[in-house]
Amino acid sequence: MPLKKTVILASKSPRRRQLLEAAGFTFEVVHLDIPEDYPANLPANEVAPFLAQKKAAGAKAFLQKDKVLLCADSVVILEGKVYEKAADYQEAYAMLSELSGKVHEVITGVCLKTPEREKVFAGHSLVHFSELSHEEKDYYIRNYHPFDKAGSYGIQDWLGWCKVKKIEGSYSNIMGLPMELVYKEIDGM
Repeated sequence: MPLKKTVILASKSPRRRQLLEAAGFTFEVVHLDIPEDYPANLPANEVAPFLAQKKAAGAKAFLQKDKVLLCADSVVILEGKVYEKAADYQEAYAMLSELSGKVHEVITGVCLKTPEREKVFAGHSLVHFSELSHEEKDYYIRNYHPFDKAGSYGIQDWLGWCKVKKIEGSYSNIMGLPMELVYKEIDGM
């Protein structure tokens, strides 16, 4: 059953729009440019919620009565190291090389905000990668240009279909929004 509340999605992510659309949400999209920096001593599992809340603070001008502002940020974590978006081919290749054959965590932090309330929460998923050969990494980067994705990959494209052995947790969380949690928390706002 679709929610009655309208969401203001403050995000450039086409995947987040796709998820909200598929779930039947009524929403509008606004764009903002907030630096995705965080304190160096922040624990890895707190980075995504911190960035989501930072984005919501920067988007407060978009708040409207009877609408819920939604901001989110996703990170990939392997052995305590945070992997965000790659700047270029070399960075993407290095990230995929480090993730190859290992299990990593995807955390998507979400901040929901109305003029009266704010909720910050996160979805957690584990992704089991198969080994990636040089040719597979090169093919993937050259054909899918994963530079706007945390960890330099999209679960919804070739790498996700062909090189992920197992997922523990929410698939939509890995795409960019933990939809079950988002639905539940917006319904309670």
